[in-house]
Amino acid sequence: MSYETILTEKKGAVTLITLNRPKALNALNSQVLTELIDAFAAFENDESQLCAVLTGAGDKAFAAGADIKEMADKPAADFLKEDYFSGWTNDIVKKVRKPWIAAVNGFALGGGCELAMMADFIIASENAKFGQPEIKLGVAPGMGGSQRLTRFVGKSKAMEMCLTGRMMGAEEAERSGLVTRVVSADELLDDALRTAETIAGMPPLAVMINKEMVNVAYETVLDQGLLAERRMFQVLTATEDKTEGMKAFVEKRPGNWKGR
Repeated sequence: MSYETILTEKKGAVTLITLNRPKALNALNSQVLTELIDAFAAFENDESQLCAVLTGAGDKAFAAGADIKEMADKPAADFLKEDYFSGWTNDIVKKVRKPWIAAVNGFALGGGCELAMMADFIIASENAKFGQPEIKLGVAPGMGGSQRLTRFVGKSKAMEMCLTGRMMGAEEAERSGLVTRVVSADELLDDALRTAETIAGMPPLAVMINKEMVNVAYETVLDQGLLAERRMFQVLTATEDKTEGMKAFVEKRPGNWKGR
């Protein structure tokens, strides 16, 4: 499919998706959402693609927020009727079972920060800046910012950021657990793609279930999480890849994964 606001490229078993509105600092509007949903669905349904990387075009922003021009004159009733923003979580987070990484360079503010936090993890450049500045517009986060940010960095820091609108730099984001690691801007995309290639080289069903296990820990209590972990481990022991993986380990050779 041809897109107007994003770019997609297959790099072996890795799909690279790029937000491509650099003049608007890759701001997120309804067209971006529609195209991202389609691109992620294509990635999910393509058996040759095993991991994805999402980044932003240009060196200024991953995404500097939702497109305010699109929302400024929109009646409140329309936000409610359309269940505005629901597509981001329902179609990009819940329906995508394969892992994907956010490679963040420059600003990730408002909806941009929320989109990055939807990824399975974030790799940031040294000039990345994260924030939820919606309060300055008389509103609040609407795509999960108050919920995911609090889970990542804790109540105190999330509360301060949401109430003041201040931005968090890359080093603070790493210290706070928001991002996996910080690399130079020149290395960001290569680092994210190498990481995605490593994941794509793992047994596909084990990758999917490991992702699900960690997400269960993120969303439930310990006893339920431990039970879910045991059951998912037990399911994996029935796969051909489990047999191959353990045989390859004993024989001191790489595994030949079939994804079944």
